[in-house]
Amino acid sequence: MVSMVLVLSACEYTPSEFPEQEEGVDTDYSNRKTIFGEGGFNFFGDDKDKAATDGAALGVNSFLWRASLDTISFMPVSSADPFGGVIITDWHSTVEAPNERFKLNVYILGRTLRADGVRVAVFRQTKNGATIWQDAAVPQLTGPKIEEAILTRARQLRHETLKSK
Repeated sequence: MVSMVLVLSACEYTPSEFPEQEEGVDTDYSNRKTIFGEGGFNFFGDDKDKAATDGAALGVNSFLWRASLDTISFMPVSSADPFGGVIITDWHSTVEAPNERFKLNVYILGRTLRADGVRVAVFRQTKNGATIWQDAAVPQLTGPKIEEAILTRARQLRHETLKSK
């Protein structure tokens, strides 16, 4: 502990060592050269790296997130977690089929735009009698078709973003 204090006190800087620096003027240390390379060592990552990643404000890929919300926009969203990448809809039935309703759970699995980056779980219920809803089988290709629609929309959004730059 004592040795650490001595080392740190030996590194103390006094203004006389840097006469060109005026008092009260902020110095930009982002381009300084150190033993850790240009810019020094940053414990919490570099802001430049954060800006370069897709979906920097989200925990998941922003194109997949927006595409998922666009694709399922006709259904009421019960909860949406942009950091965990989970969207859960409420039950939805159409006017054409009032005795049948669907619910979706959309899982975005990462920060990259990949074909296996989204999974959709589909739940279906049918009305038995006047008020009783019972679970029913979902056609096997329903989930993959919704996933493909989300991926197609994500590619469109990415293309639009790249074209506007």
